[in-house]
Amino acid sequence: MAKRLKIGIIGSGGIAGAHVRAYKQMEDVEVAAVADIIPGKAEEFIARHELAGAQGFDDHHRLLELDLDGVSVCTPNVSHGATSIDALQAGKHVLVEKPMSVTLEQAVEMVQAAKRADRMLSVAFQPRYDPNMQAVRDIVRSGQLGNVYYVQTGGGRRRGMPQGTFISKELAGAGALADIGCYSLDMVLNALGYPKPITVSATTSNHFGTNPKYHPQANRFEVEDFGMAMIRFERDLVVNFKIGWAMHMDTLGPTLFLGTDAGLKVTPSGSGAWDGGITSIALYHDIAGHQTESPIPVKQHQVNIFYEKIRDFVSAVQEGRPAPIPGSEIIRNQAIIDGILRSSALKREVDIVIPEL
Repeated sequence: MAKRLKIGIIGSGGIAGAHVRAYKQMEDVEVAAVADIIPGKAEEFIARHELAGAQGFDDHHRLLELDLDGVSVCTPNVSHGATSIDALQAGKHVLVEKPMSVTLEQAVEMVQAAKRADRMLSVAFQPRYDPNMQAVRDIVRSGQLGNVYYVQTGGGRRRGMPQGTFISKELAGAGALADIGCYSLDMVLNALGYPKPITVSATTSNHFGTNPKYHPQANRFEVEDFGMAMIRFERDLVVNFKIGWAMHMDTLGPTLFLGTDAGLKVTPSGSGAWDGGITSIALYHDIAGHQTESPIPVKQHQVNIFYEKIRDFVSAVQEGRPAPIPGSEIIRNQAIIDGILRSSALKREVDIVIPEL
């Protein structure tokens, strides 16, 4: 039987509850400690989730003094970087919630810390475990599309603006881009093998979040609720990306991959934030001179993608495998979000420069 792991959870908000529910389904995992900066909140979390024997702390440094195999970092976005680095330096493997960080500089420091500590840094993108997302990845990677030169992706919600820490610049760093935009980017970049981004020209706005007609905390809304960007990559690839928490539209359309030999259309479930499922997949190609559309069967499945994300992290720690979704890869996702925010602020195209790691 694989080694029984001891896991700590840093941060005890809503997403931490999802982590602990997944861990509790695993007989080879013990959630041994929880930390939250608000006094008493960790202990309340432990009691609510019936974590017998777990210790509660209001300082994550004290949690990291324990003999733990790994930690889930479930803090507000702005502390993902520093908390993950602290855990890595303490010799713990890290599963950090999305977004990886707030800035590119933080992401670089996280990856460097993981390398120095020889510990795993994995980023929590559960849509990768959806069988239909995997089918899209496999089709694109098969080479059947030829040279992919243009991609359209993104989506959003007609109304779906969160509250609390999500709308605070100080705590979240960014809004829709960090919350759901990172999923859309990961969907296409993972399928393409995470090409290197070169430049981005972008704009962001918050017309809905700052309007009390649409948001109950409009006077506190400090982040973007919409963003769009034209991103240039190596290999003459261009990605047209857009994301929104709110809009007067039912959808921003399907994800499209245009290749020299074929095209792929991926239609999302719902409005298409890409944190959900897929409704249809279609391949557009020529057969004997005939323009042909070939539907790809969509799998009806019961996969709990959140559980699979946590399970893969646990198994990787037990087996000594590399990070399932390595920070060294997701740094390019973070670099794009960082570039979008800089471009929007400067109102011009900006370069994306990722240091050699």
